[in-house]
Amino acid sequence: MNKSDKIYIAGHRGMVGSAIVRLLKKEGYTSLLTRTSSELDLTRQIDVERFFENEKPDYVFLAAAKVGGIVANNTYRADFILQNLQIQNNVIHSAYLNKVKKLMFLGSSCIYPKLAEQPLKEEYLLTGVLEPTNEPYAIAKIAGIKMCEAYRDQYNCNFISVMPTNLYGPNDNYDPQNSHVLPALLRKFHEAKKKKLPSVSIWGSGSPKREFLHVDDLAKACFFLMQNYNEKGFLNIGSGEDLSIKDLALMIKEIVSYEGNLEFDHSKPDGTPRKLMDVSKLHGLGWKHEIELKDGIKSVYEEVKNTL
Repeated sequence: MNKSDKIYIAGHRGMVGSAIVRLLKKEGYTSLLTRTSSELDLTRQIDVERFFENEKPDYVFLAAAKVGGIVANNTYRADFILQNLQIQNNVIHSAYLNKVKKLMFLGSSCIYPKLAEQPLKEEYLLTGVLEPTNEPYAIAKIAGIKMCEAYRDQYNCNFISVMPTNLYGPNDNYDPQNSHVLPALLRKFHEAKKKKLPSVSIWGSGSPKREFLHVDDLAKACFFLMQNYNEKGFLNIGSGEDLSIKDLALMIKEIVSYEGNLEFDHSKPDGTPRKLMDVSKLHGLGWKHEIELKDGIKSVYEEVKNTL
């Protein structure tokens, strides 16, 4: 990518898209294309085609998606599969029609089977049953991977896919109903501290293990791969390290300086027992994460604690 190339970041106001924009600006890229959802509805095919015809981007980071936690995924199942398929189909096909030099599609670790062997290797895709609570979202993301591969096979498009692990960082979603586990816990402990509550309720048993990556590290990985990776197979992006939800809660409790107790609500779902990415292929290419989890959570909490 040259500094003057036109680069379209779909989903630039989301956590991932905004991190990519910050990094590209820092690296001196001067022709970034962004549109809010009110300016360009990516679920509308004709609007997306018109945008690509008018702007002719050279490169595309497809970070736009309808996302949410367990509750949102399980409640709005039709919305999650329909809207994500629409966004992907429209952007990928328009990129092909307008001869985009390279497109990166960002998926999710939920594409893997619920009971897949750990750590999750890229070749485990489509080898088992998905986690039921987020199956519609996962199927949409799998379709995005396969669409990029199909356009590469049939049209020789340089479309690549990456699968980030669980992310956190600036511009995360802290909504009590629709947020992911890390920001949800940050908010819970912060509010419990402010209100001097005796305990904090944690969903499930606390035993599932999760991997987390700071979104600024993800942006660096995406930037690295956009310049250095041109293969058909998708790549995992993660830290290669995980911890239990209980240990995560204890870490956040310490960072927030909350002095109450933890209570685990066994009536709530645990979700997938473990999700650790095998990142040996990424490490083999020469990229590794820089921000350790505790340091990352501390920096995020400092940024958001006055707004929670």
